[in-house]
Amino acid sequence: MSSVGKLNAGAVALMLATLGGGPTLLAQTSAPSPVEKNVVYGMFAGLALLMDVHRPEKGNGVGVVAVTGTGFHSGTSYDAPQMKEESNQLGVYVKPLVAAGYTVFVINHRGAPQFRYPAAIEDAERAVRFVRVNAARFGISPERIGAVGASSGGHLVSWLGVRSGPGDSSDTDAVNRGQAKVQAVVAFCPPEDLTAAFPTYASTAIASFLGTARPPSPKAPEWKLYQTASPIQHVSPDDAPLLLIHGDNDQVVPFEQSEKMEAALRQAQVQTKLIRVPGAGHAFGPRPDYPDFTGEMVRWFDTHLRRQ
Repeated sequence: MSSVGKLNAGAVALMLATLGGGPTLLAQTSAPSPVEKNVVYGMFAGLALLMDVHRPEKGNGVGVVAVTGTGFHSGTSYDAPQMKEESNQLGVYVKPLVAAGYTVFVINHRGAPQFRYPAAIEDAERAVRFVRVNAARFGISPERIGAVGASSGGHLVSWLGVRSGPGDSSDTDAVNRGQAKVQAVVAFCPPEDLTAAFPTYASTAIASFLGTARPPSPKAPEWKLYQTASPIQHVSPDDAPLLLIHGDNDQVVPFEQSEKMEAALRQAQVQTKLIRVPGAGHAFGPRPDYPDFTGEMVRWFDTHLRRQ
């Protein structure tokens, strides 16, 4: 059995509880917007890949793919909670976007320990391609699609901005032939450089995601895998504009991860901005003494996705 398979249920649950703690629930006073549940955006070995489509009352013609943070892991029981239903995170970055007129597609993806890199990235790319091919159905422009996510979800949406691209032109499935790169990204507390030092919980989750027993030393054969799986290693001048939002007291994914990513993007002359949330840990929500990061998120997508 692989090292991933040896992870016991308690360890996986602990990682889910720790790394899945994205921003907390943002109170909403308005009535909930319509949600189209369990749209199948792909199949893998008989397993359906599902998304929920959160529709605004009055759409602005722009779509955003959202990936929640679950430490790259998914539950293993038949009644395990779905990634796309992480209500604490939906309150922070889905509800404000829907209220601003965006159609938001919140996805499940294949998770560790059963699946490892690059399965989750492939699923996120498939979701973007599906949304783009079906843009008319969802009332959005295929040329204006963004992505937002937190923690491990922030890692995955960063990929959608820095490397994802054309599909397989010879594939018989029209979705797989589509373009996966998005036009703007917002990433909350993302692990961008997997070769860096992380606290134990995060390093264990990352090792499981990559299918290794433990984080390797720079001389180990697995080190190249950690480099290849790091979005920061793939930054280039044609990347999508990327907004980073990170608490400077994050004990799971260090704040330095976003600092390094911002520096790399600036070096490549990619539009970027880092919003530091003073005193916030890995799980945080709006507070009067915090920057208006939800407003910044909406303004970022407005600037880079909406036609004036």
